Amino acid sequence: MSSPKDLSTLPTPPACIADFCIIPIGTGSASVSKEVAEVQRLLRGCGLVVSMHSAGSTVEGSWDDVMKVIGQCHSLLHGNGVVRIQNDIRVGTRTDKKQTSREKVEKVEMLLREGE
Repeated sequence: MSSPKDLSTLPTPPACIADFCIIPIGTGSASVSKEVAEVQRLLRGCGLVVSMHSAGSTVEGSWDDVMKVIGQCHSLLHGNGVVRIQNDIRVGTRTDKKQTSREKVEKVEMLLREGE
């Protein structure tokens, strides 16, 4: 596949699964559970498939929607007085099939059961 001459017309992928961990810095406390709860409230109302885990969140949807809500998480925390935020993000896309994060986990669990 050749690259388009005008990269500004290159579309983003239609779907992705992003796993991210927002790290508020300078909150005055070692605990960030308050900030995590604020982010989770936003994510739960965003209309995307979301799951929280012990070290972050997984969000599924269109590339643009997922990146938008991650940016909104930053804006929310900045608006609540957090002046600096680091964010670790892993994003996966694929073109051969649609697969949810739950399906990915279930596939590995099935393989583990078969190996028992």
